[in-house]
Amino acid sequence: MSDSNPMEQGGSGPQVNWDAAAREMNTTPTLQVVVNPKLRRGSPIHDRAFEELRRLSADYVRFVPWFPYPRDAIAELYPPADGKTYWDFASIDPFVVDFLEATKGHPVMLNFSTIPPWMFKAERLVPYPQNPDEPIWNYQLGTELRDPTLKELGDYFARLVSWYTRGGFEDEYGQYHASGHHYRIDYWEVLNEPDFEHGTTPAQYAERYDAIVSAIRRVAPDMKFVGLSLAMPGRSPQFFEYFLDPRNHKPGIPLDLISYHFYATAAPDETLDIEQHTYFAQADGFLNTVRYIESIRRRLAPNTRTTINEIGAIRADDMLQFIPGHVAAEIPPAYWNLAGATYAYLFAHFAAMGIDIAGESQLVGYPSQFPSVTMVDWNTGAPNARYRALELLIKHFKPGDQVVSTGMGLFPPSYSYAQAFRTRDGKRKLLLVSKRMEDRNMTLSGFAGATVEVVDQKTAGAAARVEQLSGDKYNLPGFAVAVLTLP
Repeated sequence: MSDSNPMEQGGSGPQVNWDAAAREMNTTPTLQVVVNPKLRRGSPIHDRAFEELRRLSADYVRFVPWFPYPRDAIAELYPPADGKTYWDFASIDPFVVDFLEATKGHPVMLNFSTIPPWMFKAERLVPYPQNPDEPIWNYQLGTELRDPTLKELGDYFARLVSWYTRGGFEDEYGQYHASGHHYRIDYWEVLNEPDFEHGTTPAQYAERYDAIVSAIRRVAPDMKFVGLSLAMPGRSPQFFEYFLDPRNHKPGIPLDLISYHFYATAAPDETLDIEQHTYFAQADGFLNTVRYIESIRRRLAPNTRTTINEIGAIRADDMLQFIPGHVAAEIPPAYWNLAGATYAYLFAHFAAMGIDIAGESQLVGYPSQFPSVTMVDWNTGAPNARYRALELLIKHFKPGDQVVSTGMGLFPPSYSYAQAFRTRDGKRKLLLVSKRMEDRNMTLSGFAGATVEVVDQKTAGAAARVEQLSGDKYNLPGFAVAVLTLP
């Protein structure tokens, strides 16, 4: 394939028309970091995990202090009363500081997603575990907030932002709490998975979003905001229809970005050779959901951007972790490559569709905390193939590159996927994703002499292997994510 020739016809591999730019890419590959005990200072993997995060040098990393650990996620565990408040950042601060230091110089997205339970009307408050490492899943009770004006809600999040960006805040009784922090936080995501939590309706979410955004803007006028963060977007189109309609918000409330999630999930009786079909079939179904949501967004709020900021796969065994005494099943090594290939496949489609941010989930998981979503070994902190696939995408593809017209010729599209790019500095690159466990030979006309960087089952958690393509034949490894760069 020369730089000026049209797309070749036939062949058993991808055909690229380098002169046919489909669009300018605006998709940033990145990840999310979810707070859990493995990231606590003193953990055996703390230093390595944060070093790997720093080394990725990713933009728009999403940071989520997660609700099962209330002492790590809620800064005011008890309601103010009788002139006394209960603000406490002792457990939270080390996570946030370590994250912000590891991502310094890059735009970040914070999501303190948990509303303090005492703000809801509920018959009782479930006691928190004294041990901050002990998870609790049932303390988020109630659907209606006790303060109908939502001032209490907005002020809580404004004080969180002030703590990390303005050096401290005044509490409910006028007492100043000094933090000494003056970090830059570019994006604040408002709550997490409201379609799951507190029985939130679209109208309730929009109202809470407005209250939180209004309060935060008073202390951080340059902050940008992310809304929705839906767990099951395909089941909740009414959230998009309501939230993206400016008429459902107060005047001046920004709708900077929307967010939602996707996890491929297999049935308990599926082995890896069946999971490979399930994951990519579900990914294709999700892409149809994305197209539908994009049609709503373009119609109602065309200037609002999109981040799909939890992308991953969850093995069926992970869903049994809530059963007392459950022992996590061993995860086959090739699974990490399958999950990494699924992410890369979605990233390639998002690049062609114009999705702004694609966030892989997540830096650290472990038995009892969704081990199959981790990107590093929970015992050592060393990267696995999911991390390496993301690392490869971050290295090679950036907003401003051109997405180039690409077809798969006669090579069965069920086996692999290809997407070509012309980078901002003029380099021609081809992203290949293998959707099957077995290696397959393919013809890459015009790619003789290309440099190949590949993450596959042989590299596993090691850095991508570098090869030189001597001819136009290439043996695409099973579950591989490969980038070919023409000289």
